[in-house]
Amino acid sequence: MTDPRRLGLLPAAGVQPPRPHFRSLSISASGLSAQRARMETIAQNIANADVTRTAEGGPYRRRTTVIETATRENARNGNQPAIHGTLPTASGPFGAQPFQLPAIGDVNRAIPIPMNPPDDGLHGVRVAGTEMGPADAGKLVYEPGHPDADTNGYVRYPDIDPTQELVNLLDAKRLYEANATVFQTTKSMLRAALDI
Repeated sequence: MTDPRRLGLLPAAGVQPPRPHFRSLSISASGLSAQRARMETIAQNIANADVTRTAEGGPYRRRTTVIETATRENARNGNQPAIHGTLPTASGPFGAQPFQLPAIGDVNRAIPIPMNPPDDGLHGVRVAGTEMGPADAGKLVYEPGHPDADTNGYVRYPDIDPTQELVNLLDAKRLYEANATVFQTTKSMLRAALDI
């Protein structure tokens, strides 16, 4: 006799299995990772606000973290693991063979589990890269005794406004906290669902 609790765990033949319940955790985690990268870039800008000479030559150039929507195609190449993929098989961690469950009452028949569910756009965000500001965007300050002064006595400083960077840092911090709150709330909901 078949265990009735087991019937609810297996998908019926021809019916798509439920989507992963942890997708909202992945989306929040991608937001956490992106805002962490943004805060690190802002901190680097603040730390180098007075650097007039770098290894590349010229003053430090302000950096900006570029965050974009993660799609099925670019999620594997970003700052987060891919949300969709194949389940582990004997051929490797991401093998081409789909994972199959035996159907109830027929051990020789298997139900394929789709490895590529329809793309609903729920992939979170990813860090696409870091953009550098223009080399000649910084302010010129007249300091004839400075070692990096030009022939007219002017020194080019980075185009970094510490006040604006602090505002950006607070914005990234608030977004980080919001993603952390969503992550914790989702985790609590999943834990409550498991306790039912």
